[in-house]
Amino acid sequence: MKYVYQFLIILAVSFVGELLNYLIDLPIPGSIYGLLIMIILLCSGLIKLSWVKDAAGFMISIMPVVYICSSVGLMSSFSQFASILIPIIVISVVSTIVVMVTTGRVSQAVIRHSKVKNKIPDTYISGEADK
Repeated sequence: MKYVYQFLIILAVSFVGELLNYLIDLPIPGSIYGLLIMIILLCSGLIKLSWVKDAAGFMISIMPVVYICSSVGLMSSFSQFASILIPIIVISVVSTIVVMVTTGRVSQAVIRHSKVKNKIPDTYISGEADK
């Protein structure tokens, strides 16, 4: 019964996100609204993590199974997008590299900022203190 209540909380937040998507004329999916609402509710303490943790963990664990249908759909319609396969691959590789570089740069900036703010020695940041 615990899973049902937890799942209902997640479902209610997702529904509010979809409702916002319907009401607000922006090109943002309802799932993104739902995720932002859930983050706000969790950070503010209006929803406790223990209220949704088990159901969320279950949904994450079955996520690969959910993508089987879309993968089969892509394979069955391969002939329709075969002509644009090379551009799709190039775009995917380039965007993946851009995301990796951006994430690394932002992480380095955050680490440097926290080092300056907290006066952490360089050896601790670079990992040399653990050796």
